[in-house]
Amino acid sequence: MTIKVLLIDDDVDFLTCLQFELEQEHFGVYTAADGLIGLQKAYEVHPDMIILDLMMPDIDGWTICQRLRTVCDTPIIMLTAKSEMNDVVKGLSMGADDYMVKPCNFEELKARIYTVLRRTTAAPGAEWRSAYDDGVLYVDLESGVVTKNGELVTLTDTESRLFLYLVSHKDQVVPHRELLTNVWGPQYVQEIGYLSVYIRYIRCKIEDDPNNPQYIQKRWGLGYYFTGKGTLAVATFFK
Repeated sequence: MTIKVLLIDDDVDFLTCLQFELEQEHFGVYTAADGLIGLQKAYEVHPDMIILDLMMPDIDGWTICQRLRTVCDTPIIMLTAKSEMNDVVKGLSMGADDYMVKPCNFEELKARIYTVLRRTTAAPGAEWRSAYDDGVLYVDLESGVVTKNGELVTLTDTESRLFLYLVSHKDQVVPHRELLTNVWGPQYVQEIGYLSVYIRYIRCKIEDDPNNPQYIQKRWGLGYYFTGKGTLAVATFFK
C-alpha cells in the first residue's frame, strides 16, 4: 500500500523538488505551501508521514505540530533551516519524531523517513481523533475540549452537548426538534426558546462578535448550523 507523505513548507521550489524525489520512491505525496492549508490537508488526507517546516508566515511549524499531536500520532519530521540546539530540543519536545536541518541530502532524508516509520510502526489508515480546526478555533469532538487562539473555552455541560452536536454536523442545518431531542431529551421538543438562549451563550464564548456570528448560523424556521473555514476530521462522534 502506498505510503502517504504530506509536505508543509512555504518554499514552493523546495516543495516541488522534494515532491519529485519522493514520488520517484513511490510515495504518495501531498503538498501545502502555508501552515493553515497544511493543517487542513492533514485532516483531510490522514497522511502516514508529515514533513514540516518551522518558519512560515501564517501558522508556524511549532503550532502545527502541537495541533496535530492533539488528534493523531502520525510521525512528524521537522525539516528546517533553524539549526540551534534549543530549536532541535523544542521541536522534539513538542512531539516531532525527528529533526533535520536544511539543506539536507535526500538519501539521508529518505533513510530517516523509513527509520521513523519503522520506529513508530505507522500503518496506512491509522486512526485520527475527531476534531475541527481552522487555526483559531479548535474543537476535539471526543474529549469535548474547545480552544480559541490556544486559550481554553469553558462551556457548561448543556452548552458543550449543543455545540459538539452542531460541530459534528458541520455545514448541515440541524432542525430545532433534532437539537432539542439530542441535547435536552424528547420531552423538550417544543422548547425552541431553549435553543436561542443557549446559542447566545455559546456565541458569547466562541465568536469575536456574538452579534455578527461567523461560526453558528441560524436558518430561520428550520434550525441552526455550524460553519467555518476549517476542516472537520473523521467526524464519527455522533451517529
